[in-house]
Amino acid sequence: MSASRATKADAADRQKKIIAGVVFGAIALGVIYWEIADPGSPAPAAVTAPVTTPAVPARPAATTGTPARAVGTTSGALDPTLHMQAMLVTEAVLYNGTGRNVFAVGGAAPVEMKKIPMPVAPVRTGPQVSTPVANLGPPPPPPIPLKFFGIATSGNGSRKAFLLHGDDVFLAANGDIVQRKYRVINVGPNSVQVEDLTTNNKQTLPLQANP
Repeated sequence: MSASRATKADAADRQKKIIAGVVFGAIALGVIYWEIADPGSPAPAAVTAPVTTPAVPARPAATTGTPARAVGTTSGALDPTLHMQAMLVTEAVLYNGTGRNVFAVGGAAPVEMKKIPMPVAPVRTGPQVSTPVANLGPPPPPPIPLKFFGIATSGNGSRKAFLLHGDDVFLAANGDIVQRKYRVINVGPNSVQVEDLTTNNKQTLPLQANP
């Protein structure tokens, strides 16, 4: 009978402790909420100068493969205050410049452009001289390819001419045709007159001692 009473007493003690813990937690949460949501709580003071936290070298990674993290400057250490006085000073500065071309190499002075004087009177031109064009006319006919190198005289006084064409030798009197193209017109003592029948061209061939 005494054992059952002791068990019931222990259970009652545990129940009381649980209730007390729940009540204490509810009171603590209420205090925290009151401190956060209270509009009358004083605002944090503004930081007048930036505070830089020295960088800490990264620790070597652990053997488990977790990469090390470097500790730098936190966002709370920066100064978000806008300094209007410094901005007004920079806006008041007026840049006038020196007139130097910043794209030119070196410090050469600007080149002064000289004005070209206008002509006082118009340019005089001389008389136009036309160059006469020579009337060349048709080109001369080609020379007759015959060489006159000797004369043969018959008993009645008629003469025949020895004519050479390449390696061929012809003996022709007045009116004879050589090579079916050249007609002998007159055989003289020092020359022979020959006509080219294809072009009606007449040429005088002189007597040659050594054809």
